[in-house]
Amino acid sequence: MPYHSSDKPKTTRKEKPKEKPLNKPRKDLTKLQKEFMKEHKKKHSKAHNEEMIKLMKQGYCIQQAHKIAMKTKGK
Repeated sequence: MPYHSSDKPKTTRKEKPKEKPLNKPRKDLTKLQKEFMKEHKKKHSKAHNEEMIKLMKQGYCIQQAHKIAMKTKGK
């Protein structure tokens, strides 16, 4: 027997809220962020690192910036 569209339970896909920066935007990275990026850039691509730096300047913390950069630029 065919499955009619009116009988089908409607499911709505809830989108996750977009991450918001935890900090205020700044012109340069903090001392902690600079030291972290020295080690981090050895393991990831130039595009990934540039994306992270851009995000951290916008106010995202290291973990948020890494997560977003992994989704957009990859390793």
